[in-house]
Parts: sequence; C-alpha cells; structure tokens
Amino acid sequence: MDNLSTTRMSSKGQVVIPEAIRKRLNLKEGAQFIVVGEGDVVILKAISAPNLEAFDTLIEQARRQAQSAGLKRSDIANAIEKAREKT
Repeated sequence: MDNLSTTRMSSKGQVVIPEAIRKRLNLKEGAQFIVVGEGDVVILKAISAPNLEAFDTLIEQARRQAQSAGLKRSDIANAIEKAREKT
C-alpha cells in the first residue's frame, strides 16, 4: 500500500514525505504545499503554477471582462500608479 506510511517531525518542525509517496506524486525538491490543520489532522496539498495554456485562458477571460466593463489601458495604469503611491 504505497499511499500509507508513517513519518516523524523533527525538532525544527520538519516532516519527511516518504520516498514512495514522493515518487508516486512526482514531488521534487522545492515543491510547495498548502498546509491545513484541524484538530489532530494535518493535510498537505501540493500546489503548482498553472501551465501556460491555462494561464492564457485566464488572461483571455480577464481581457473580455475588462472590455465588457469598459476598462481602458489608461485606467489600469492609473490604478497601478495609485497603488504604488500608497506603499
């Protein structure tokens, strides 16, 4: 059963994901996770950047929404400028 294993937490709070699970999920060094804790349950959910095709779809959707809202490039530039002034 490759989806069940035990591990320990170090004094620094580090937990090793067992090798069989890392290989099965193709987890590499530097992988990022969302960590959820509730009661005595800890869940790690691997996260990754969307692929370029998914990103292109998101950009196209944002452009359509901006166009239907009547936004212009100058509106966006002004909003960015105002946000930068606040920091």
